[in-house]
Amino acid sequence: MSPESDAAAAAVAAVENVADRIETEREHLTDLDSAIGDADHGGNMARGWQAAAEAVTDLDSPTVEAVVKTAGKTLLSEVGGASGPLYGGSLVFASAELSDGLTAESAVAFAETYLEKVQDRGDAKVGDKTMVDALVPAVHTFKKSVETDDLPPLDALAKAVAAAEHGVAFTVPIRAAKGRASYLGWRSVGHQDPGATSTLYIMEELLATAADHLDQVVPSVDATSPTIPDGEATEE
Repeated sequence: MSPESDAAAAAVAAVENVADRIETEREHLTDLDSAIGDADHGGNMARGWQAAAEAVTDLDSPTVEAVVKTAGKTLLSEVGGASGPLYGGSLVFASAELSDGLTAESAVAFAETYLEKVQDRGDAKVGDKTMVDALVPAVHTFKKSVETDDLPPLDALAKAVAAAEHGVAFTVPIRAAKGRASYLGWRSVGHQDPGATSTLYIMEELLATAADHLDQVVPSVDATSPTIPDGEATEE
C-alpha cells in the first residue's frame, strides 16, 4: 500500500470512527442542545456522520482530499440547520489544502482554513459560546506545536485536543452571543455548548484514529507549549 492510499484509508477510518462516536453521544448532545437550543444537534449530527461514513466507504481509490471533501458534501446535504454549512461546507472548502497529500504542513493549512470558514459562515468569535470556543485554541495550539515547537504531528494533535477540552469547559460559565442560545440571555450561563462538545468528540476520534494508524499510544499531554519560558528563569 502506497503512503497516499494508506493515508486515505486512515481518513476513511477516521470518518467511520467519528460517526460511531457521534452516534454513541447522540443523547448527550441532544440533552445539551435541549437546554439552550433546538434539541436537534445530536440527531442531526448522528444522521449526517453516518451518511458521511457510508459515502466515503463507497469511494473508489480515494485520496485524503476526496475523503474529506466527500464527508463535507454529505454533511452539507444531510445535516439540517446551521450545522450543515458550518461543519460540512467548511470541510469541503478546507479539503483543497490536502490536494498534495497529508503532511504536518498540509494538516496545519487545513485546520487554519477550516477554522477561517467556520468563523466566516457563523460570524462567531471566541467568547460567543459556540464551536469556535473549542476550535480556536485547538487550531492555534496545533499550529504552534508543529511550526514553533517542532513536535511530532501526533503529539501536536494531542495538544490540540487538550486545548479543545479547555475550550469546551470555557463555554459553560459564559453567556451565549450567537445562535438560538443567545435568545436565552443570562439563562444560557451554566450550560455547555453542544457545538463545541461535538467538535471535541470529532477531534478526539481523529487523534485516536491517527494513533491507531501509526501503531502508537495516544500521547499524554496538556495544552501547554513546551517552549513557554520560565518567567523566573528569564528574569535571572
